[in-house]
Amino acid sequence: MTDLAERKMRFLFTLRSKRVTDARVLTAMERIDRGEFVRGLFAERAYEDTPLPIACGQTISQPSVVGLMTQALDVSPRDKVLEIGTGSGYQAAILSELARRVYTLDRHKRLVREAEETFARLGITNITAMTADGSHGLPDQAPFDRIIVTAAAEDPPGPLLAQLRIGGIMVLPVGQSDTVQSLIKVTRGPDGYEYDELRPVRFVPLVEGLGQD
Repeated sequence: MTDLAERKMRFLFTLRSKRVTDARVLTAMERIDRGEFVRGLFAERAYEDTPLPIACGQTISQPSVVGLMTQALDVSPRDKVLEIGTGSGYQAAILSELARRVYTLDRHKRLVREAEETFARLGITNITAMTADGSHGLPDQAPFDRIIVTAAAEDPPGPLLAQLRIGGIMVLPVGQSDTVQSLIKVTRGPDGYEYDELRPVRFVPLVEGLGQD
């Protein structure tokens, strides 16, 4: 077995050991190579279960957290998904294996452009990536079956809650940026929203407005 194949096998074993157990999610994470989304100095560490720096002062999330968030989202093959915080594009690519259509927003033009280049290289055609202020969501395409936010707000943003269809699920980190945050699952019912706390996490803050790059 090559060193790369061994690292990929350990990568999947680590996901299972961290309670990523959904077979569809594990298959998607096996098919989408994290190494395609990590550039430069950190490429050698692509298969470690750790967040890594990317451009624009952002990070690519820890794989086990990506897996747990995706698992909590419970995506169905016909779902339309909104992601806030494209980053490297890794999370959107995994969602593209599970959903009908993925819309992903980021405030940094450079990240959106580089993610689009990676999607094209991998032949992924069901993701629409846009530069936009994610805190406002994407009203033109609402409602969404699933919404995932990969940056922490103090509270679930009202516009995003409003864009979740009845029966829909949103997964996001909530809390102050300089303290430990909680990963929250929000389910919209006919009479309101139900909140479940999943685990402590640490994400970059959700910032309003567009980036400079």
